[in-house]
Amino acid sequence: MRLTFLGTCAGTPSLQRNVTAIALTLRNTRSGGTWLFDCGEGTQHQFMRSPLKPGKLEKIFITHLHGDHIFGLPGLLTSRSMGGVAEPLTLYGPKGLRTFVETSLALSGSFVTFPMEIVEIGSGLVCDDGKVKVTAYPMNHVIECYGYRIEEHDKPGYLDGERLRADGVPRGAWYQRLKLGETVELEDGRVIDGRDYLGPPIKGKSVAIFGDTAPTPVSDLLADGVDVMVHETTLEAAMAEKANGRGHSTTVQAATAARLAGAKSLIATHFSSRYNFTDCQRLLDECRAIFPHTELARDFAEFEV
Repeated sequence: MRLTFLGTCAGTPSLQRNVTAIALTLRNTRSGGTWLFDCGEGTQHQFMRSPLKPGKLEKIFITHLHGDHIFGLPGLLTSRSMGGVAEPLTLYGPKGLRTFVETSLALSGSFVTFPMEIVEIGSGLVCDDGKVKVTAYPMNHVIECYGYRIEEHDKPGYLDGERLRADGVPRGAWYQRLKLGETVELEDGRVIDGRDYLGPPIKGKSVAIFGDTAPTPVSDLLADGVDVMVHETTLEAAMAEKANGRGHSTTVQAATAARLAGAKSLIATHFSSRYNFTDCQRLLDECRAIFPHTELARDFAEFEV
């Protein structure tokens, strides 16, 4: 997996950062495709400035319906269509997402030519294609808002080819089935159980992408043991009362959530437009004082999971 931050600013864009959008590139989907989390105003321009391609976009997950998280949707959808992309696209998000998208397109006389499905979600399992599953958790925000946990399913362990050869099992098309842990019957009548020749399962990667939220006990479940936790840090520690009153978190609160959840790393994002790049170093220092394995997102920054 690879995370690409297309926007890292909260509320309004600044001269240095656009509003929220995060792309997750997966290597085990049908086309090595991209999933987008939130789509603030100007996201299609950020796509154009990055290596990402709208034609590779398979799913869009919206955390909530505040403008800095959805105002880029109509433009991205119609530009994707005008670009001749025929691949289907699925949108997930809270109740009201369908009305927003359909009304925006209808009132502007716009349409899309690719198959598009809009799924309005609640808490719980959002989708599972057998390789990756996504689960939504409710956030502590001023409107309905979700965080998403993205988990790769564990993969079968490596097939021990040397043991197979030592046991007189010739190479053949059945090796692929043995890699999946299946049982095959050879031409000489022997029955070989692939599970006997597999190493330990390979643990899948996991990412937690939080929507806007004040501190919430749900974070322990959403980010439990994840490889990467992406959490908003709208304001500095000294402004906790203001942040929490508007359904947001501070640097220290995000870092504390990562530590309590047992996350392996934290990427802080969604900074108030009051902070420039110099200020952000101070925000990073506040996070690292609580959770050393913290990085600060910048527009177009990429992180391998």
